[in-house]
Amino acid sequence: MNKTDRFETADMKAFETEAKVGLLATLNPDGLPHITLITSMQAKGPTQLIWGQFSEGLSKVHVKQRPHTGFLIMTPDKNLWRGKALWTHLETEGEDYETYNQKPMFRYNAYFGIHTVHSMNLVETYGKERLPLARIVLASLATRAARAGARAAEKDPVMKPWAQGLFNRMDTLKFLGYVGDGGFPTLIPVIQCQAAGPRRLAFSPLPYREELAAIKEGTQVAVFGMSMQMEDVLVRGTFLGYDRVRFQRLGVIELEWVYNSMPPVPGQIYPPIDLEPVVNF
Repeated sequence: MNKTDRFETADMKAFETEAKVGLLATLNPDGLPHITLITSMQAKGPTQLIWGQFSEGLSKVHVKQRPHTGFLIMTPDKNLWRGKALWTHLETEGEDYETYNQKPMFRYNAYFGIHTVHSMNLVETYGKERLPLARIVLASLATRAARAGARAAEKDPVMKPWAQGLFNRMDTLKFLGYVGDGGFPTLIPVIQCQAAGPRRLAFSPLPYREELAAIKEGTQVAVFGMSMQMEDVLVRGTFLGYDRVRFQRLGVIELEWVYNSMPPVPGQIYPPIDLEPVVNF
């Protein structure tokens, strides 16, 4: 990929649409990858990204503690941009704040508006990419044919049936994140990724073969899945490497953690968190 530290003018214009996928990859306190859907992400200039916050979640905490981030923006025409950025500061008033809250999505919304604007300095980007749809379709079919062979021995289920169903839908968008060079999270589309039972994900590495091959066995990875109905789920686990499964080469992820990132109340699903009684009123 050709790296640059500036956005092109045409790219910045493409980011302005509200009908896009915007993903922010952050690092949790243990240095593990986390992925959040932030559709408000856009370029303020050739070297700066901004995004508006209207709900709470772990990513907003992570960036203040560890400013290294990765980003991905995909527009409805299946073009995408990826790169790395450093979070710098937040604002709760000012020009950017007013601009966001004048957008139709937030101006006429009775339930929420943008209450904080975050700024990030661009470190590097790779220019406009085209989603390789033909390879994704072939990889999805190959994964579907072989995924049952990658199923783990039955234990305590990590994903609930709803999450498995979301990952196995052919129209679900899926993206993998891991910590790459320099301590920055890296995002890779893995739309072909599917559930191999309640404890594992599997994917054919046909699209983005070289990038996926760079992930070492034993690496902690996160996978974000979202539907066009804005349903989403985030999982994290250990990449077990590649194996030949039912005549197909599949990458396999052993899952250890599940997170609901959908508003209004995002939170950890697995491992389950015990409820604590309310003692102060």
